[in-house]
Amino acid sequence: MSDSSGQHLAGFTEALSNWAEGKTDFVNGLPPQLALQIPDQQMIPLLQKRIGEQSWKSSVWSAQQLENVQSEPSDPEHPKNLKPSSDWIRSTNMVGINVRTIGNFWQILKYQLCLPAHVQSIHLLPIWEPGVVSSLYGMASWRINTEFFSQGLYLLEAGLDTVEKQLIFVVDCLHKLGRLVGMDVIPHTDRYSEIVLANPSYFEWLHRDGMRIADHHAELYKKAEEAILIWLQFAGTADQTNAPLDPELFFRKLSEEEHLKALFGSDPQRRISLIDHLYRLGLEPVPATMAPPYRGLEVDPSPDAQTIDEAGRIWRDYRLTEPTEMSRVFGPLTRYQLYERKNDNRHWEIDFDRPRVHVWEYVACQYARVQSIYGFDFMRGDMSHVQMRPEGPSASPSPYYDLLAYVKTYIQKQAPNFAYFAESFLAPDDYMGYGNEVDHLIASKAEVALGNLQSTIPGSKEFLTELAHYQSIAQHTTLNPCFTVITSDKDDPRFDRFYTRSLAARMFTALLLTDWPSYYSLGVEQRDLKYYPWPNEYYTKLYVFYLEEGPKSRHGPYKWGGNSQLFHQLDRLHQFVSSNWSNIEGKPTKWLIPPNPSSGYALLVWHIGERYLCMVNFGEEAAGYQGVLSPYISGSWAMAHSLSGNSFSNLEVSHHGQISLPMIEGGEGVVWTRTKPPNRTE
Repeated sequence: MSDSSGQHLAGFTEALSNWAEGKTDFVNGLPPQLALQIPDQQMIPLLQKRIGEQSWKSSVWSAQQLENVQSEPSDPEHPKNLKPSSDWIRSTNMVGINVRTIGNFWQILKYQLCLPAHVQSIHLLPIWEPGVVSSLYGMASWRINTEFFSQGLYLLEAGLDTVEKQLIFVVDCLHKLGRLVGMDVIPHTDRYSEIVLANPSYFEWLHRDGMRIADHHAELYKKAEEAILIWLQFAGTADQTNAPLDPELFFRKLSEEEHLKALFGSDPQRRISLIDHLYRLGLEPVPATMAPPYRGLEVDPSPDAQTIDEAGRIWRDYRLTEPTEMSRVFGPLTRYQLYERKNDNRHWEIDFDRPRVHVWEYVACQYARVQSIYGFDFMRGDMSHVQMRPEGPSASPSPYYDLLAYVKTYIQKQAPNFAYFAESFLAPDDYMGYGNEVDHLIASKAEVALGNLQSTIPGSKEFLTELAHYQSIAQHTTLNPCFTVITSDKDDPRFDRFYTRSLAARMFTALLLTDWPSYYSLGVEQRDLKYYPWPNEYYTKLYVFYLEEGPKSRHGPYKWGGNSQLFHQLDRLHQFVSSNWSNIEGKPTKWLIPPNPSSGYALLVWHIGERYLCMVNFGEEAAGYQGVLSPYISGSWAMAHSLSGNSFSNLEVSHHGQISLPMIEGGEGVVWTRTKPPNRTE
């Protein structure tokens, strides 16, 4: 840590002490990148004091057991005991963390110093060993990503000597600090992951011969199994055992752990050798696709539609034979084969009436094991928008309708409060999936959907249309859309136009729409206003994968923005919400001026219970209101908070609901608190 950062931290000595003593729920004014620079030897006593030294020791001991012994905590105030069902997620405020941007799991506990209690839940982007281009979403195995290991924590707590133990420890500490923690559940893997190579029959295969797909029949996995065992015969087993070389005995009788020991042991070069063997035979798992029609692949003949890896292997890209606007083929990824195929897969048709139950069980068991070990409270379902049935969602879905629903239901047997947060953009019908996406998510048992507000310009007709649509969904269905501020994969130079204004107003609305869940990603706290692309190190999206060359390459650690004005606006907002949280949490929201895309009016007004009146302007021009809103808000209101720090007049609302709201600038948000109750007899 530099001397300058040490000097800056010295100014927070009292604030850190107050947090450690439980006097505050977060450290006011502490920028996240400065919190991450707190020396490990200083952070440990702060945490020990906050949660108690014995509690700290129990977390270390639990981690050393490599099992979730704290899954049934005795403390009645523990967040897991306060959430008896999964409904808690319907109104949670959530932050998403790409651990790669902060270095390791231990750093999460430093970052949470900046999170007030009303940010109740933390979503960790994928934690698995990454595959091609180190993509977090291309999981190479069920092992935890070793790059997230903290050497500093290990030197101070020798018992935390593996990345798995450190993750258990960190999640347990977050629970004791009142947070709920979520993991990604991913319905695909890296195309040549250990999962694929140890279980070829769980996936769909093709045989590529140069520029054409020569074969993709339904049981091509058997050729892959034979090829793997031929390689094993010549390479010898990694564990020096006499593994059976008959596919039925090896792949159907031995466990996955036995497969991996025989195939690879602890030598990563063996996996590379096996991949090379399959490549030379032209055997590849079928790549994952997105958007209708999903099925029907061909080799992309474009001259540049290929990748040459370090070994000189040429990997061809694929494309859908009948693409639509959002059609995508993800070459490095492959989906689990969840259903049998019709007519030997001659026309790429899925037989949804014949689920491959053993594959569903495998995926659900693996994620249930992870949940049990690490104590996760919810899942963020990756690619939840995928609905591959041309006939649309089922009104009476079977248990094998959707893999993410199956995983959630399976885990709820051991953790009833386990919830499902869907990565779904609530797109128009037949755009990202077949049929209506809301119907699909309801059939998939999702409580919350990410939505697409982060991909719209605040105050635009598109933004207001989405907001009004989400309000309707929340009112009339069992699904709650999120008020999403920004996500890690939208923090990208291509999307800067969405975030050049009203970031503070987005957060204001996200926190004060109490009936809605909200989501934002680490990095928004000081995000700079980027009117042209900045270096890639300033964007969290570029840390989801790792490229050494090209326009998406990045060199060095993530760089926090320097937008001090935004930081202080959000810090003051958090202070206001924190000090009033007991009167805000759980209180219903009622719109007074709701989002209306046809009005061209970007001023929104609502009240929280009977106590708070909120006003936000997402437009570019100043706006106010004079007229009748609702008799329910009659009485006197005192100005309590504004994003800008400016003062606004108090309000007197007649018993008819006549009100005069002041003109406020674009990006401004104001809260008034009721000082005189309505006169119900007037």
